[in-house]
Amino acid sequence: MVGGTGPTGLPIVDGLVERGYDVTILHRGLHEHPETPASVTHLHADPYDERSLQEALDGRIFDLAVVMYGRLRRVAEILRGKVGRVVSVGGVPAYLGWMNPWAHHPAGLPVPVEEGAPTVAEPAQDEKGYRIARTEEVLFDLLPDAAHFRYPYVYGPYQLVPREWLIVRRILDGRGRVIVADEGLTLHHHGYTRNLAHALLLAVDQPERAAGKVFNCGDEEVLSVRQVIELIAEELGHDLEIVSMPYEIALPARPLLTQPLPTHRVLDLTRLKSDLGYRDQVPARQAIGDTARWLLEHRPAPGGAEEVVLADPFAYDAEDRLIEAWHAARAGMARVDFDPLPGYGLAYSGPGGRPRSNKEFVP
Repeated sequence: MVGGTGPTGLPIVDGLVERGYDVTILHRGLHEHPETPASVTHLHADPYDERSLQEALDGRIFDLAVVMYGRLRRVAEILRGKVGRVVSVGGVPAYLGWMNPWAHHPAGLPVPVEEGAPTVAEPAQDEKGYRIARTEEVLFDLLPDAAHFRYPYVYGPYQLVPREWLIVRRILDGRGRVIVADEGLTLHHHGYTRNLAHALLLAVDQPERAAGKVFNCGDEEVLSVRQVIELIAEELGHDLEIVSMPYEIALPARPLLTQPLPTHRVLDLTRLKSDLGYRDQVPARQAIGDTARWLLEHRPAPGGAEEVVLADPFAYDAEDRLIEAWHAARAGMARVDFDPLPGYGLAYSGPGGRPRSNKEFVP
């Protein structure tokens, strides 16, 4: 296993050991974890350095390689002829529009996006996405029977981009308000560590069904930004007022959106579910609470690497001034009356909709 010490690497290693594999993990040795089973062999090398990787794998043969880390195209070149089969991990930025919503017209990634959707074809569309897409092509040219997984953002223990910390820290700091854009209704696909690990292990267990395919993976339920905030606040027993503003002025909402528009980014998991039988091991609503609790016990250092990646200055004074300015602007708006009032459509029957024609329902 190339990697094996990251957020999903740890549960994948556990799963391989439980299945009876003799597991070797190749990593730089910078992030050893007590959770790693004692039976696992460690090879310390740099997966980003071709010579280091060559030397570490010289003379070694493996039945299976799970590649989580390093330059995948170089790793694939070196593993060719050394392994029986490969399960590898890439990322969703390969999709055209995932990082650059203006690559589509009207702007925004099609929802949901399935594995056959267009990938980034030109560096001008998205430089990172272009490299990821080309790497996938090289992978299958070298290893046609590989199974490749496109990861979304990962959350859970040891996550590298701890989205939930944006809310957990505000709660710890005693904040009573948080700003969201456009009611916080943006849907952004994430994957809980144990769920993503389960997806990869399904490919390990079913080589014939996984070979030669690309799989989207992530939680079955895609939560909105607002739902994530509400679930964390509920889990930690904190009252948190959600202040909605138009996207254009809701600058503090950017770290939660992680993109320059409030459009949706949702993956189609049909292939993963139908071909490999995937179902979430931990429901997303539970996983959010579990992650919030984990962050309470493993708090990122203020100003540390995690907060740098999140790009949130936690500028509470500025947030409060923006909220007050927004409230003042709304209070100063002229009243506009409608007669008759616009409705939700006569087909709508929920709260505030058309009343029933008969007081009593007769079956």
